Amino acid sequence: MAQAVRFDEYGGSEVLRVVEIPEPQAGPGEVVVRVVATGINPGEAAIRSGLLHEQWPTEFPSGQGSDFAGRIAAVGEGVSGIVEGDEVIGFTNERSAHATHVRVPADQVTPKPAAVPWDVAGALFVAGTTAFATVRAVEAEKGDVVGVSGAAGGVGSIVVQLLRERGAVVIGIAGPANQDWLREKGVIPVVYGDGMVERLRDAAPGGMDAFIDTYGSGYVEQAIALGVKPERIDTIIDIEAVRRFGVKFEGNAAADTIDVVAELADLVAAGTLEIPIAATYPLSEVRAAYQELERRHTHGKIVLHP
Repeated sequence: MAQAVRFDEYGGSEVLRVVEIPEPQAGPGEVVVRVVATGINPGEAAIRSGLLHEQWPTEFPSGQGSDFAGRIAAVGEGVSGIVEGDEVIGFTNERSAHATHVRVPADQVTPKPAAVPWDVAGALFVAGTTAFATVRAVEAEKGDVVGVSGAAGGVGSIVVQLLRERGAVVIGIAGPANQDWLREKGVIPVVYGDGMVERLRDAAPGGMDAFIDTYGSGYVEQAIALGVKPERIDTIIDIEAVRRFGVKFEGNAAADTIDVVAELADLVAAGTLEIPIAATYPLSEVRAAYQELERRHTHGKIVLHP
């Protein structure tokens, strides 16, 4: 038997439970992966709570999770180039990654470079492809001044590095505890809170060319007030701002391909991209993991170990 996270109704983290399920079997064109690490994401918490029922309705009982990394446990008919024991990074669209085993089409896994740690590999898909999409959406180029909210979070910490890789001047909004990390990445740090708009003006006296909002809570409106054009603002969370101001709403779905995952993994392996790991939990403590995530003050990713 395998183990997997399930919930039977919308609610807080208390509705999550770990249950035994039959071990998945690989069908034609599929592989089964024995999961070593699987990341958790704010979108999963929003789905579980029912906040996204209109966009992504849930059928109960529901599983959870998209990111994973692990070893191939079984290979289905017609799959070539993959053998049992291969170490892979992958994703599932079936809300099933928070488990000891996951079954996916073979084209949703890519080899894990040896230099990429398991926790990083298991947390790469959602945050990494979301960050990739946002940077592409605002058309960041060398010399552009780009503001980023939530700059030390799971997505934001990747965004700022991808922007710097493109040669952009990055202004990262984050809490006091993360200012030094941002400086180490070549980012101009700005502390959120009272007086932040003035601090942003001081940090970018010539104005900002683009803005990426990974946090919500009015940052899009502030970017508009600072003179950033709507077509060069992307938010991954503030749907109301998209309606009000016509800004972009491009995230994971705009770049959720295994080729992007492989590209990001190569950047990690080369030492160009760091994926901070805020905490790890055993699968049995999935409730505690989400409680920490939903405080919205983590630096980087939280990972489950099945």
